[in-house]
Amino acid sequence: MDIRYFDHAATTKVKNEVLEEMLPYLKEKFGNASSMYTIGRESKKALEEARKRVAKLINCNASEIYFTGCGSESDNTAIKGIAYAHSNKGRHIITSKIEHPAILNTCKNLERQGFKVTYLNVDKQGIVNLDELKNSIRNDTILISIMFANNEIGTIQPIYEIAKIAKMYNIIFHTDAVQACGNVSIDVKKMGIDMLSLSGHKLYAPKGVGALYVKTGISFYKFIEGGHQEKNKRAGTENIPGIVGLGKACELAQNNLENNIKHLKEIRDYYISKVKENIPNVTLNGAIEPRLPGNANFSFENIDGEALLFNLDAKGICASSGSACSTGSPNPSHVLLAIGLNEKLANGALRTTFGEENTKEDIDYLVDNLENIVKKLRTTK
Repeated sequence: MDIRYFDHAATTKVKNEVLEEMLPYLKEKFGNASSMYTIGRESKKALEEARKRVAKLINCNASEIYFTGCGSESDNTAIKGIAYAHSNKGRHIITSKIEHPAILNTCKNLERQGFKVTYLNVDKQGIVNLDELKNSIRNDTILISIMFANNEIGTIQPIYEIAKIAKMYNIIFHTDAVQACGNVSIDVKKMGIDMLSLSGHKLYAPKGVGALYVKTGISFYKFIEGGHQEKNKRAGTENIPGIVGLGKACELAQNNLENNIKHLKEIRDYYISKVKENIPNVTLNGAIEPRLPGNANFSFENIDGEALLFNLDAKGICASSGSACSTGSPNPSHVLLAIGLNEKLANGALRTTFGEENTKEDIDYLVDNLENIVKKLRTTK
């Protein structure tokens, strides 16, 4: 059976060019980057070259990039790192109700430690209210963390405006850009972003590697004690093959960004129009614009999302009902509930996220099967 993959927000395959650059550092160039001999120095050189490539994608200095094990580690380091390092100034954090679990669960952990967290509402498109943000700021607010783009509904937040508000009140601004990096243009300097999280496996690099951008001058607490790696902020022998892969993936993403955005928008809009044309009683969740170019999230009335996924899988179609990190949870999506959907509609959601390799032929196959499956499931209810 041919596999048609429409779940790029969950993970992506490793590109051939990325794998080719990684392979030498799994084999003959296997040295520890902290070692002084030749193969160790080769690893160190590759590490710093990758740092430059990642930095170039978001327009920051290479010295402001810290490598991590994943996007969740980057988020944890940003949130807890600022909370612990700046607790003498204040213990209040602002975030939103539609953040990734890596943010929400970290904030709940901090609440158990005596920190206070404000969770901003979003409108029916999934966008935070800037007035509510301003009104939530207190004298002891030390951090604002709002995701760049939502992993379920694709809505892009007003990052420039949020950053301006944070700067106005001298508050650090972090954004989880795991879904955005490689899919939209990001310039941390122009946008006023202080900290940013990204993950390798969302942009055709391997799993197990991520990065955190921290603007020069911002202090944050470290969590992994040990050696002096990552400027003494993240101990442990570096994952050189993974880091090399991330660097190459960032370079490829930057070089092909405009073409990739154009292609993904065409595929996404073609899919949205075909679903609306061929399947009755559907709701597109999230804003049409601003939205990630490859994201489409529909709720199907009188449909059980799990049954829908199983039937699609039987046809070789890979999609999801929401965040891969929440798969298996009996509860409806917190994101869809936050934008005002009832539990029934939230449980009938299907997220499709497209990639560079997807074609209109793939979309035709997807919609044809989706139409038949929805009709069958509604008939048998």
